[in-house]
Order: sequence, then structure tokens, then C-alpha cells
Amino acid sequence: MDVSREKRISRITWIGMAINAVLTVFKLIAGIVGRSSAMIADGVHSLSDFVSDIIILVFLKISGKSRDKDHDFGHGKFETMATFILSIILIVVAARILSTGIDNIRKVLGGEEIATPGKIALIAAIVSIAAKEFCYQITAHVGRKVDSPAVMANAWHHRSDALSSVGSLIGIAGAICLGSRWIILDPIMGCVISIVIFVVAVKMALPSARQLLDVSLPEETEKTILDIASDVDGVTDVHNLKTRQSGPSIIMDMHIMVDHNITIVEAHHIATQVEARLTEHFGSETQINVHIEPDNYSHVGHE
Repeated sequence: MDVSREKRISRITWIGMAINAVLTVFKLIAGIVGRSSAMIADGVHSLSDFVSDIIILVFLKISGKSRDKDHDFGHGKFETMATFILSIILIVVAARILSTGIDNIRKVLGGEEIATPGKIALIAAIVSIAAKEFCYQITAHVGRKVDSPAVMANAWHHRSDALSSVGSLIGIAGAICLGSRWIILDPIMGCVISIVIFVVAVKMALPSARQLLDVSLPEETEKTILDIASDVDGVTDVHNLKTRQSGPSIIMDMHIMVDHNITIVEAHHIATQVEARLTEHFGSETQINVHIEPDNYSHVGHE
């Protein structure tokens, strides 16, 4: 991994982790003292954010290692694994918040009383919204700059916490301002929050799962690869293209056909040009394997 890329990811993750640590303690205390189930759930969500930051830092260190004898294609999959783990954590958090919300709604509808949230919980929600949206903006900015799915997943983890706090704010404010008959707003918003978090988590988990299962790149991306390779002077055909992604690195294998009358040195030069064009388009971390075949060679039945 590029050193500057690793430093940027590490720095933004440490900033997020420090904010999450403070918010987790503040929100849990506010939720307990302020008797708000939504704020307690919000605090647990911030705790999961803190754990997510630790995961990012650990996997970042591993994915930044160079290729070794046990990892011929590098350690990029560790970044993909981090994204997938973060998504699973979000799904678990969403399920927990939903379960708690449904349980409290059932209690209210059954005639049981649940405590009215206190003002400290309201203050905690406002502080959390501001802090977590700030975390989302700066983390997403870095994630887009360094093209890291794991960092973008962490950014969305911050935003899901901000959304969780928005729901908490609505529920807590409604319960406080509208009276005891509206206390049910607190757990209802907890349920709405959980559904939003779940949707975001699934959207992040699916691409990561595809990478871990070595699913080929999208058809349009493979077409771009074929077009670039075919456009190099001396290439008469491109076939047997195989693609996959490993973290930030795209891995591709292909066969190119060249004039059978040229020398090995000339054929090698053509293959080098193909690699250079593809690397220029897809980035320096692209891994390319080009197999050369003479144009009078039948590739049917050969891999």
C-alpha cells in the first residue's frame, strides 16, 4: 500500500476513534441518567463505531504489507475483510436496536409505563449529531481520495450513528415536549433508525462479499480492459480474460495474440505496452498477467 495513503487512512481513523470514545461514554451516561432507551441504543452504536475504528487500524496495518511468499497477490483482501466485518457489526447493531425498540413499543401498547427521557439525553443527541456528521464528512472525503471501501464503510458507520442520534432527538424531544402519551415515539424512532442502519450495512456487505468470493469485475469494466488491450499496436486479439479485485488492487489475467513473425523481444515489448496502458487507466496497484500467443496458434482448448 502507498505510504501516504496508509498515513491518511490511519490519521482519519484515529481522529474518529477519539471522538467515538468520548461520545460512547457521554451517550451511555446520558441514556442511563436520562432514562432514554433510544439514547442507550445510540451509545451502544457509538461503541460499535469505536470497535470498527480498531478493526480498520489493525487490518490497515496488515493490508499495507508488501507481497510475501504466502501472499503472492499482496494483502489487499484484508482491507476487503475489514469492510465486510464492519458491515456485519452494523447489521448486528441494527438488529439489537430493533429488538429493543419493538420490546418497548410492546410494553407501551400493553399498558406498561416506560420512563420519560430527561433533558440530558436530548443534549447528548444534539452533540452526537454534530460530532458524527463531522466525522462522516472528513472520513468520506479521505475515503474517496484514497479509494478505500473500508474507509467509506467506516464513514457510513459514522453517518449511521448521526442518523441514530437524529432519531433519538426526535423521539426524546417528542416524549419530553408532548407528554407521556407520546413516550412511544422514543422506541419507534429506535426501530426506524435500525432499519436505516440495516439497509446501509447490507449495501456495504454485498460488494465486499463479492470480492472475498473472487467474483469477476463488472461486465463494463472487463469491456474497458479488452478495449484498452486491443488498442495497443501489435495486438491482433485479446481473449481468456480473468478478473477479480483484492482490496484497492485489480487483478487481471489475459491472453494476447501477436504476429507470429516478430521476435520474442518485440512480442515482450507489446505485452509491456499493454500492461502500461492498463496500469495508467486503473492505477499503480493493478496486477496484470499477460500471456503471449502467435496469431497462427489455435487457442481453442487452451487456457
